[in-house]
Amino acid sequence: MTAAPNRVPIPRKGVDYRGKIVLAPMVRSGELPSRLLALHYGADLVWGICHSNHVPKPILTFFFLGPETVDRSMIGTTRKVNEALSTIDFTRLPSHGDKDPRKSQKESLIYRLHPEKEGSRHIFQIGTSDPERAVQAARLVAGDVAGIDVNAGCPKNFSTSGGMGAALLQTPEKLCSILEALVKEITPEFEIGISVKIRLLETADQTEALVRKLCATGITGLTIHCRTTPMRPREKAIREQLRMIANICREAGVACLMNGDVENRAQAEQLISEFGVDGAMIATAAEKNSSCFRADIDGGLAPWKEIVEEYLKTCLEFENRWGNTKFLLNHLVPGKLPVYRQITSAKSYTQVCSILNLEHLRPQAEQVDKSIGIDEESVAQLASQSKKGKSNKTALAAGGNSGKARSEGKKKLSERGIQNQPPSEDQVELNKAI
Repeated sequence: MTAAPNRVPIPRKGVDYRGKIVLAPMVRSGELPSRLLALHYGADLVWGICHSNHVPKPILTFFFLGPETVDRSMIGTTRKVNEALSTIDFTRLPSHGDKDPRKSQKESLIYRLHPEKEGSRHIFQIGTSDPERAVQAARLVAGDVAGIDVNAGCPKNFSTSGGMGAALLQTPEKLCSILEALVKEITPEFEIGISVKIRLLETADQTEALVRKLCATGITGLTIHCRTTPMRPREKAIREQLRMIANICREAGVACLMNGDVENRAQAEQLISEFGVDGAMIATAAEKNSSCFRADIDGGLAPWKEIVEEYLKTCLEFENRWGNTKFLLNHLVPGKLPVYRQITSAKSYTQVCSILNLEHLRPQAEQVDKSIGIDEESVAQLASQSKKGKSNKTALAAGGNSGKARSEGKKKLSERGIQNQPPSEDQVELNKAI
């Protein structure tokens, strides 16, 4: 280990968060291609999260409750070297598989990382509420990453109901015991650091008391999301307590990162200087344009077409799930452009290449579509079903009074005594930074 004055020693294989502008952990926007894209454009570190759509349903329902990798979803996985993709894959068999033995043995991908391209800059975030489980899950992946981060900031019910995320802010003794267990068991064995990500508490005094306790556990880094638990991304980040938090961390020798409304590297550097923190996380801005990590001297923000092409290349290289790829494309392509609607309707890599005139990627796209189970026949069937649905609606509307009667035959929810509930804030904001 190497140590500096007034600094917690940085383990040999760990990283010092000081001076780093990093990619925040985000649902669906933090999978392998997105992380590599952020690194390509200058991110110093990336936080990794679970491949949620690959988790078997029983595990997804009970264990994967937030944007972090929940400890139970990792426990029981098998680490495999994917020679074809040069990745490390953590997979598992479904605990309640299909009755067809051929289907029940199909493994699900829980987590994927690229040791060469991101391993030394990859921080594995975990959701947990128990020290023993935290250690057990962290031990599986600790040899392949540069740090373990505990999520104590996710405010969503699917995380807090399990005693994880922001719920840990209300049980500081438990949170400290989790961090102490990881520092004691993981750091000596794997020579990497342990960090934690939290939110502001109701008062500055409460936040100060919590930060002092956390800094005494032996962690090397602390990230403060400058919002309280009830706050949502649309509400302006609160930065008044930043200097106080940074000073406490500095006294304890712990690196302090800030999160919340950071738009680009230039702004991050300005905030670091203004508030005395050691580094910053970028979340939503990176979801829209990964080149936000690039300094102005290196070109600043790149055109969306360049970003999208680079992202597609990476997705094709690692045969990324089509659903995940399309999700981020819907963020990277500006919504006001006519091509955006075409992208939202695309059903394959091949179609996207045609829509964006990326014909040089088309052969690889066709190969990947076939590899991941997307074929032109299936795409055509989906398109046909979609057109049929629209046709039925048109026919219904053209049916005169009889059509109107059919369309109005079903009473409104309110008339049946059922309240029409709008989407919850948790649902709307599921894909925002924690």
